[in-house]
Amino acid sequence: MIRHLIAAAGLAALMAAPAHAQAPMRTAVDGTFAPHAFPNLAGGGVQGFNIDLAREIAKRLNRPIEITATQFSGIIPGLNAGTYDFVAAPVTATKERAESMLFTEGYLDTDFRLVTRRGDAPITDLASLRGKTVSVNRGSAYEIWAKSMEATVGWTVEAFGTQTDAVQAVIAGRAVANVTAETVAAFAVKNNPQIKLDYLHKTGLVWAIPVRNGDTAMRDSIENAIECMKKDGTMATIFERWFGIKPRPDSAAATIFPGSGIPGMAGYVATPREPRC
Repeated sequence: MIRHLIAAAGLAALMAAPAHAQAPMRTAVDGTFAPHAFPNLAGGGVQGFNIDLAREIAKRLNRPIEITATQFSGIIPGLNAGTYDFVAAPVTATKERAESMLFTEGYLDTDFRLVTRRGDAPITDLASLRGKTVSVNRGSAYEIWAKSMEATVGWTVEAFGTQTDAVQAVIAGRAVANVTAETVAAFAVKNNPQIKLDYLHKTGLVWAIPVRNGDTAMRDSIENAIECMKKDGTMATIFERWFGIKPRPDSAAATIFPGSGIPGMAGYVATPREPRC
């Protein structure tokens, strides 16, 4: 109870302090992971769902924000080293990661999707990929999952420094499929007639925002902002802007979850609370 009162007091202070009186929040994204974060060729910098999400969080906390675009493989180590205050890049919340980071509640469901070359036969069973090569973005949850399936499926996993390179490997015939997020796959296919959506793997997992282990005040303030975005429809607006559809009412993008964090994972606090908007 005392810890929650302290966290609530810290949240109130963050929301009340003038933006110019506080140091910028620091975060990072993989700037090649469209439609979540990718180059804005018209206006410069990066754009995407997670860029809008990070800026809206900072706005609701009355803080300036600095967003760095870099390779995903270096972002979580940067968080743990104190370079970043939180990770704006999509991070799949897993029990293993929750042991070393503190997660907010989920803001998007994350299912895996295979992308293949247009004209190739549909993949209806992963067993058909035995002896084949699939591409992934290095350091991502898709690499972890694909490598965990190497013995079962019998495929070879090749990791690339960017998601763009992983898709290009499919187009070039270096890999038969790219394993990535469903939202990323849909956006890539929408903008590239050489590839198509293929096999869908349901995970039951979510994307959530991690902060450093022990930084409960930061986690709770960001989670409060996310819940307020869900409550007033801002999350749905950003979702539709980048993915072209409305979030399902029962999805993580539309659901305010009980407690703080992710149920069943380290760092979760079941104490009920209402978002302060």
